[in-house]
Amino acid sequence: MRVARPWTTAGIVAGGVTLALLAPPPSSAAPASAPAAAPADVPTHKPLPLERLFDNRAVSDDTRPGDADFDGAGASLSAQDLRAAGWTPGRDIALDAARLTWPRSAGARPDNVIADGQAVRLRGRGEALTFLVASSSPSGPGAGAGGVGAVRYRDGSSHPYTLSAPDWRAGPAATKAVGLPHLNTAAGQRQETARLYAVTVPLQRGHEVASVVLPTDPGPAADLHVFAASLRQPAYGWTGSWAASTAGYTKVGPWTDQTLRLVVHTSAGGPRARVRLENTFAASPVEIGHVTVALQASGAAAQGSPVPLTFGGRPGTSIPAGAQVFSDPVDFPVPADANLLVSFHLPGPVAAVPVHGQATQRSYLSAAGSGDRTAEPGAGSYTGTLTTWPFLTGVDVRGGPGSVVALGDSITDGTKSTNDANRRWPDVLARRLRGQSEVPAYGVLNAGISANRVVADRYPGEGVSTDTGGVSTQHRLERDVLAQTGARTVVVFQGINDLRWGSSAEELIAGLRSVAARMRERGLRVVGATIAPCEGESLCTADADARRSAVNAFIRDSGGAFDAVLDFDAVVRDPEHPARILPAYDSGDHLHPGDAGLRAMAESIDLRKLAG
Repeated sequence: MRVARPWTTAGIVAGGVTLALLAPPPSSAAPASAPAAAPADVPTHKPLPLERLFDNRAVSDDTRPGDADFDGAGASLSAQDLRAAGWTPGRDIALDAARLTWPRSAGARPDNVIADGQAVRLRGRGEALTFLVASSSPSGPGAGAGGVGAVRYRDGSSHPYTLSAPDWRAGPAATKAVGLPHLNTAAGQRQETARLYAVTVPLQRGHEVASVVLPTDPGPAADLHVFAASLRQPAYGWTGSWAASTAGYTKVGPWTDQTLRLVVHTSAGGPRARVRLENTFAASPVEIGHVTVALQASGAAAQGSPVPLTFGGRPGTSIPAGAQVFSDPVDFPVPADANLLVSFHLPGPVAAVPVHGQATQRSYLSAAGSGDRTAEPGAGSYTGTLTTWPFLTGVDVRGGPGSVVALGDSITDGTKSTNDANRRWPDVLARRLRGQSEVPAYGVLNAGISANRVVADRYPGEGVSTDTGGVSTQHRLERDVLAQTGARTVVVFQGINDLRWGSSAEELIAGLRSVAARMRERGLRVVGATIAPCEGESLCTADADARRSAVNAFIRDSGGAFDAVLDFDAVVRDPEHPARILPAYDSGDHLHPGDAGLRAMAESIDLRKLAG
């Protein structure tokens, strides 16, 4: 463990929860060779605010790059890079539905604590606990650091958790909160990527948190740094009605002083609404001007005057790199099974955007320099079309029982279904749920990404790319499932792309087990779906089909990994030739079911399996 610097005396409030830490006893560091244990014997003292315990400085000004020493070797983050990303001192940064505060002291004083058994007191309830972290090593890029801590509850109980922080220089791009282009050192600035991470751990549902004990120091090889922590509050009283998963970061325009009018289809309805915008994978903030919501009449034309949305009472907002924003709730009755127009002005210029690449839905764009057209009910200003969903990732409605998340690839995304017709299998499922009373009428959130895989990234998670296959399911699980509004059940229907591109059955099964375990640990009901056949498509070889059969055997009898199973393979396969899709269900490419096949899949679902 590095020698701690003197603690400062400032306080911090993150996500509306006051955070405070207690000094660890002198003997709290675990030997480097011993496995970390939950520090359950830390004594109780009067809590101290987080910033008073900061003992390390991670951020330096570019004009004085030697002022900070994040890693014990004189390297640090650039204050200018952070400001360019929108991460300014004291700013709230929303990540995966958690609100964290970037330290007010960043760039001037100690701004993080090296974890070593400190006890954090957080008063309140939450569905999860999110840390803003990174690890460092004085010997250069490392493998990360972590250990076991403990959450203490007001009823006197305690529960261990594992916190792992990737290395700030060598950690994966796919799961980063923010990436920065430089390192500062006493010898000057270096062109080398630095990254910070938001890591979320589960809490015991229904228990009120009293304190959180950080892991003990992992040893001299690496340090685990904590910049902020927050209880992630459940979205009480809200149901997710529509969602799209960010699949890449692509070049556009540049768009300058233009308005986007995106068409989305609701599942659940409610009397109030809010939308979610995300700047995932970005390196710089984006300015959002006015935003409105309306019911679609036809094309880009609205039914009546669009309703303005606000963000913290303001008409527009700025979204830092990697972050998200929710609009304020608005009195806007949202019908179920309806098309909405969500319009937002981009003052610009915007040269690249986080995007869902396969919308199977036309949206609209005004001309360059045409200005703010969000309030216009007519379609005349919207002269361009889009087949993607940039920035917009969610629409929530007030009330309702919560949502089912459909986690998958292009078959879930709706590839080869009829454009603008909302015939994806999750759309059909949503209509079935609304037409019955045996189980709750859940909203249905589509978390499908065309070309996505379970165990490998398509899009690497950083930089502008034409690939919109997304990061792997394992890397996007927090954002696309666990942080979704009102998520109750998830249907996992994925794996054919892993098999088509060479993953072994054992690799895919291990990935599916890991995904299911993480979701069940967080209290979700997990329903597995067997993988559909695809003989006749160029990559669906006999060997791939043999591996598919092995994975399907696991899904059908997973030994408890899944709470229930949907046999989509049995629904769409040709009974005379089980390695291929039934011709009546085949879209024509032998990989994707068409409208009839997607409808058959949704209609085959025993709805009771979604509710338990």
